[in-house]
Amino acid sequence: MSGHKNRWATTLLLLAGLLGGCAATAKEVPEESPAQVEPIAGSDRSQVILTEEGAGRVGIQTQPIGVAADGTGSVIPLAAVLYDQDGKTWTYTSTAPLTFVAQEVVIARIDGDTAILTSGPAPGTEVVTVGAAELLGAENGVPGE
Repeated sequence: MSGHKNRWATTLLLLAGLLGGCAATAKEVPEESPAQVEPIAGSDRSQVILTEEGAGRVGIQTQPIGVAADGTGSVIPLAAVLYDQDGKTWTYTSTAPLTFVAQEVVIARIDGDTAILTSGPAPGTEVVTVGAAELLGAENGVPGE
């Protein structure tokens, strides 16, 4: 009988070791990143691709670019405008579901919470109105949560 107890104890220790190894391996598997940055072929730009979960965390919202009432340019919400360290203005456009690319814009004037552009993406293009700063951080390698 004591031989059975020893085999049983040995089996339990072996299982504990195997399970402990599995648990350690599971902890070492990295979670899927909520954002991936991929270079755009033939360009010096990159695109930021979010997972559904990443987009949900950030609360990404977009709105199409409109045309100014007086026809003098395109119109985007001021919330879609980002400024770089050189004072240039940018906006993130949605090029595909959950895929975003920063594009330079030139602002002619600001009217309340609207920016009237002299150049930039075409009317109808979706621009990011909520979550652009997070996309910029992802693109430039600023770690998130």
